[in-house]
Amino acid sequence: MKRIKLIVAYEGTNYQGWQIQPAGTTIEGILNQKLTELTSEPVAVIGASRTDSGVHALGNVAIFDTNTKIPPEKISYALNQRLPDDIVVQHSCEVPPDFHPRKCESRKTYEYHILNRTFPLPLHRNDCYFTYRNLDVERMRQAAADLVGTHDFKSFCSIHAQVKTTIRTIYSLTVCKEQDIITIRVTGSGFLYNMVRIIAGTLLQVGTGERSPLEMADILKAKDRAAAGPTAPAHGLTMIGIEFGEYLK
Repeated sequence: MKRIKLIVAYEGTNYQGWQIQPAGTTIEGILNQKLTELTSEPVAVIGASRTDSGVHALGNVAIFDTNTKIPPEKISYALNQRLPDDIVVQHSCEVPPDFHPRKCESRKTYEYHILNRTFPLPLHRNDCYFTYRNLDVERMRQAAADLVGTHDFKSFCSIHAQVKTTIRTIYSLTVCKEQDIITIRVTGSGFLYNMVRIIAGTLLQVGTGERSPLEMADILKAKDRAAAGPTAPAHGLTMIGIEFGEYLK
């Protein structure tokens, strides 16, 4: 029995998120189906991040156990021949049998993309949140700086989340603009349910002038979801990748 790691990229528009749902097509469901067909054995992948409906990924990570004789590095090639065009495995390899993407130390990076111009562009309708309102990037940077470090992010967590602790560490949080696209890039030890999208929604309010950059520290201290801004739409969010401690390659 071998444990295989996959790095998976997908355009999430047509899927009800990563995790298998009672109704609707999911990334996990498609991978299970196609891997089962490929290996001729039941396969159930375990994903590192259960991205929501409409969220995209460049480098989500999944593992599965198999007895297949297909060389680990060739599984990506064989699997991609079966997958739809909006899901592509970027890499496959064998990992130690105790490697688990949700249980080992890691750093996850997400980006939230905002198209900020007078009119939307059809090319970015699925991967950027559009707003015609002028956004002050410098104000957004000032507010973002207060979130870096280890904090209780309860204010930035969906009220429906069930977690043991809302304390998380953000290693970096940057806001930059290139032409008409503003990118909020965040790297952390892990993220609460809707955390990145709530951070993005709050920074959007700072950018429009609805909130002062100085409010961010008070929002953290409040430990109250109602203190933060709205949850930004899912389609602007992309998981960029994950780095794993001792397994980092």
